[in-house]
Amino acid sequence: MSGRARLALCATVATLCAAGALLPLVDPVSWMFQAAALLALMTGAGALTRRVPLARPLTIGVQVLVAVVLLTFLFAPGEAILGLVPGPDAVEEFGRLLRDGVQDVGRYAIPAPVTPGIRLLLVAGVLVIGLIVDAVAVTYRSAAPAGLPLLALYSVAAGLSQGGAGWLWFLVAAAGYLLLLLAEGRDRLSQWGRVFGATAGPGRPNGPFGDAGPAPAPVRTGRRIGALALGIALVVPAALPSLGGGLLARTGGGPGPGGGGGTISAVNPVVSLQDSLNQPVDKEVLNYRTTAADTRDLYLRIVALDHFDGASWKPSERTVTDVPERLPEPAGLSGTVDRARINTSISTAGWYAQNWLPLPYPASRVDISGRWRYEPQGRTLVGDRGQNTRGLQYQVESLQVRPTPRQLSAAPAPPEDLLREYTAVPDSLPGIVRSTARQVTHGAPTAYAKAVKLQDWFALYGGFTYNTDVRAGSGAQAIARFLTDKQGFCVHFSFSMAAMARTLGIPARVAVGFTPGTKQPDGTTSVSLRDAHAWPELYFQGIGWTRFEPTPSRGSIPDYAYQDTSGQPGDAGRPAPAPSRARTPSDGPTAAPSCGPGERRSDSGTTCTALPAASGARPSDDGTSPWAVAALALAALLVLLLPAVPLLWRLRTRSRRMAQAGVDGDGAAATLAAWRELLDTAWDFGILPDDALTPRNAAARITRIGELQPEAAAAAHRVAAAVEQVLYAPQPRPAAGLALDVQRVRAGLTAAATRGIRLRAGLAPRSAARLRWACSARWTSLLLRFRTSRPVASVRRATTALRPGRQRA
Repeated sequence: MSGRARLALCATVATLCAAGALLPLVDPVSWMFQAAALLALMTGAGALTRRVPLARPLTIGVQVLVAVVLLTFLFAPGEAILGLVPGPDAVEEFGRLLRDGVQDVGRYAIPAPVTPGIRLLLVAGVLVIGLIVDAVAVTYRSAAPAGLPLLALYSVAAGLSQGGAGWLWFLVAAAGYLLLLLAEGRDRLSQWGRVFGATAGPGRPNGPFGDAGPAPAPVRTGRRIGALALGIALVVPAALPSLGGGLLARTGGGPGPGGGGGTISAVNPVVSLQDSLNQPVDKEVLNYRTTAADTRDLYLRIVALDHFDGASWKPSERTVTDVPERLPEPAGLSGTVDRARINTSISTAGWYAQNWLPLPYPASRVDISGRWRYEPQGRTLVGDRGQNTRGLQYQVESLQVRPTPRQLSAAPAPPEDLLREYTAVPDSLPGIVRSTARQVTHGAPTAYAKAVKLQDWFALYGGFTYNTDVRAGSGAQAIARFLTDKQGFCVHFSFSMAAMARTLGIPARVAVGFTPGTKQPDGTTSVSLRDAHAWPELYFQGIGWTRFEPTPSRGSIPDYAYQDTSGQPGDAGRPAPAPSRARTPSDGPTAAPSCGPGERRSDSGTTCTALPAASGARPSDDGTSPWAVAALALAALLVLLLPAVPLLWRLRTRSRRMAQAGVDGDGAAATLAAWRELLDTAWDFGILPDDALTPRNAAARITRIGELQPEAAAAAHRVAAAVEQVLYAPQPRPAAGLALDVQRVRAGLTAAATRGIRLRAGLAPRSAARLRWACSARWTSLLLRFRTSRPVASVRRATTALRPGRQRA
């Protein structure tokens, strides 16, 4: 294998090693096989163009063209010209897939399903990085800068992974890069010969064909430096706790199962909420069976967002502990408040994988298997070390707290530390938020009365419209813009009400989860993607964290959120609120309708309308036709068999020659076949043929360089003597046993060679270069025949046209 071919192979391996860090992010990992096959084809195209050779920019251009054709064949064959050439429709399809992929990345938790969009992002990303690495390391012969795109690929995986990519994937990616550097170093040394650490002695030539000794000193030193660097990168971060644990740090938890506390990071679980609500095809997330008589208040809570920075709501970084046998009593809940204890059995879908566990609030006991941790402030369970909600079955005992408006109105002031933490708002919060809150709650005597006025203003008489097509937005002006435009969905309503409540001195946070779902004929309740929801929770001392529902046409307003206003002055022009249960249909707990396939909710959230024809694909559809899979499998098979072509050709050639030498041992053809096999066998072991030598001198050279033992050396000289008899003697003497002599020489070369040279001679024989020469000669012959046949054909046509018979015609 030439130095540049070795570099191209190592560049492909390094790219795939770095891409391995992406494997834990998605499930299944079948996309990796597609990426590897396409990367091998693109690398092979670059290797062929460099053999021509073409200019460096043209080589890269050919590789780009091959990559585009392969991606078109895989992802948009129906829209492409002849299934390969991308046209306007294919470009539009690629744009749609890229948009869907970007949305799917934010929609799904890790590991995410491999949707068509995500598959395109992964495969195309690996191809782009592979193209850059191949261009830098192979085409421009500078392997060191190729580490930057490899680092970028690994960094993407580490950034998306929760807690960063594992140390094993870092080790694999680093090993691939070191392999690329060592291949470049070996290629550079081979251009100068063996200048360091050579073992040239009698019969051992220096140079690439006589490489029978140990690796040169720079290569050995490079390996040691690489191993030392990897060791430092892995050990030092783990040995310095001040750096945060480094690559070997555990995520979310103490050491080992059941150990101590830990922390959970401030991630935002509402990124995919809007996408879930806008899914063209509704999918069941979970279903449950409960002992509750009325499920309309049974919201399934995932996480509480309690940190407000003016731009967004996020969960604070909290300490997590082992899940206790019984969860502690909810903070602030008094024994005088009416409550009911219920049990709920929950089953999650096999595709639904995220780290937070949906629970009725407040849960008292959770019976679940797996690695889960408990966060006391939010009363949530979070997965530890990759644990997620995929295909779970668990039992939850929880409380249904039923406070009365009188109890909420009479709630005393909360503790000072809780008030300070949950009423904090940043200075960057626009003034319209505070002023609007005061205007809406003007005249309300208690914190409870202010909360009800805020809820009713959003849900009933404030002129707001429920619309899932409005962007969630971020930044300090997001809430102000929503208060002005008055269009949005549950994220806007819950975020805004919680922020306004904090400006009024009411402790507030935002909960994310699911509305109760839809009752099924078998007695279970189904919760789907469109039941994803966010709502504000306000704290009242003696009752605890209390749910409110400001989003119009979503969920249900709880009974306690309708204040008894008898005897109190009302607001001018304010319509009377509807009865508490009038907004919820009697046959199911979800107010908004459940639309079927090809439909979505209208802006008002009360009706279903048909989607446009090009509304997108199902999240679980891989978008690949069986023909495309078969073609890719065939291409991958060809790529895997391509390196075996020289070996198969060499075996066939050896078998043919040895058969000829054994059957017709006294013929000239048999003698020459045995001699050619002997020369090619020596070439396979690194002894380059020299046509300037006589057969006798060539045999002596093979004996000296190959360090043959006397028996094998005598066999080589017997074959050489037979060749000289055939070539020069007037009457050649017959020679028998030439095939056996060639086998003796091969056995002697094998015994004297190192393990590396033996493997090279067996798996990648150097003499297979004759196959390339033969193909090149045949191609040249065909070109010459084509060029010479054209003038002859022209002369014939001219002669035929001038014949007398044709003239008369």
